[in-house]
Amino acid sequence: MTARSGRWIQRWDPEDETFWNRAGEKIARRNLLFSVLSEHIGFSIWTMWSVLVLFMGPEYGLTPADKFLLTSMVTLVGAVVRVPYTFAVALFGGRNWTVISAALLLVPSVAAFAVMEPGTSFSTFLLVGLLAGIGGGNFASSMTNINAFFPLRKKGWALGLNAGGGNIGVPVIQLAALAIIGAGGGPRVLLGVYIPLIVVAAVLAALYMDNLASVKNDTGAAKDAARDAHTWIMSFLYIGTFGSFIGYSFAFGQVLQNQFDRTPLEAAYVTFVGPLLGSLIRPVGGSLADRYGGARITLWNFVAMGAATAVLIVASMQKSLALFTVAFVVLFVLTGLGNGSTYKMIPGIFQAKARAEGLTGEAAAAYGRRLSGASMGLIGAVGALGGVGINLAFRQSFLSYGSGTGAFVAFLACYAVCFAVTWAVYLRRPAVRPTDTDTAPEEKSQLSYANV
Repeated sequence: MTARSGRWIQRWDPEDETFWNRAGEKIARRNLLFSVLSEHIGFSIWTMWSVLVLFMGPEYGLTPADKFLLTSMVTLVGAVVRVPYTFAVALFGGRNWTVISAALLLVPSVAAFAVMEPGTSFSTFLLVGLLAGIGGGNFASSMTNINAFFPLRKKGWALGLNAGGGNIGVPVIQLAALAIIGAGGGPRVLLGVYIPLIVVAAVLAALYMDNLASVKNDTGAAKDAARDAHTWIMSFLYIGTFGSFIGYSFAFGQVLQNQFDRTPLEAAYVTFVGPLLGSLIRPVGGSLADRYGGARITLWNFVAMGAATAVLIVASMQKSLALFTVAFVVLFVLTGLGNGSTYKMIPGIFQAKARAEGLTGEAAAAYGRRLSGASMGLIGAVGALGGVGINLAFRQSFLSYGSGTGAFVAFLACYAVCFAVTWAVYLRRPAVRPTDTDTAPEEKSQLSYANV
């Protein structure tokens, strides 16, 4: 039974199939729906500067390097705030924090509406852009909240859908910008559309979401997760997948403008396509990971990302806009697929560690939930820092070479390292398979990671 006081659910056990089939699944799906809505708008506000910079022509007095620096700093704040947002769910309750975090999006939106005009200083744009970074935190709190609602067997699907629905906020705001630019509107029109949507998201979360009393901040779990090598390994792999997705989302339009002389309207026509497809396919990555193992899907996904990046290098050197655009869109799709598979790996890794340490049943499930929940915020934050690196790499590449080719070479090397790490840590088999009696705990753990 779920004893409720206000919007709090006192008992929640999704691993109990009877409970799940009777009441749990319906409640979890309802919370997932409104979590996706709030996170979706959070992503839109976080990445609104990826389209606002397209509006900012010569009259704004900003160089391409200024714009890449601006989007880098917005990405940085979005990454950093993911850590406190993760702990806010247990402190305030999942429903309560969703309402608060959605309402906070009004601050950067209203501020941008006020300053978006020629003559505003770069430092002012930078400060207002930093405020937009809080939208990136919504992902961490939303994923932590939804992770607690679903059983392990459903987490890949649920987390993939939750994250994909949030990620799709990137192409949606870019599509809205395309429509507004095409209609002759300005950036304030775009912001005026989103301000009431923020209010709607906060109100719906207040009306239909729930808090789980069982979700508590465990500082010991946070410390254990921070000390665990797998947290940092997965953070690195998430830099390769989500860091690429968010970094390219900010940079794609600017690269088209600066390297291929596209107008804001011409850039906006294609900028949204990559993030849209990358967002839509993220749940597929989670589902494939549920079926075949997240490590296997992630490994081959990095191979494909490397191949797409190699094509981008060729297209960039040959100045082929068509090949460049197609390859970039394919790379976006692969980042989305990898986002789903890597995030599915997190609970599976800690579940495998629990089994390696001799835990079974609910004890193993509790161990896995404890450490995976604690690690998700940190992994999400570090992964998002990849977006900072991508925008800074593009900035330096354009300053040094006048194109993005140098940056793509660096990204190719990064994906090669991600491939090697995934194989070495999660898929490589020992040369000699030890027997159960002489297998050390860490070796048992290694043997079990192929199925995460």
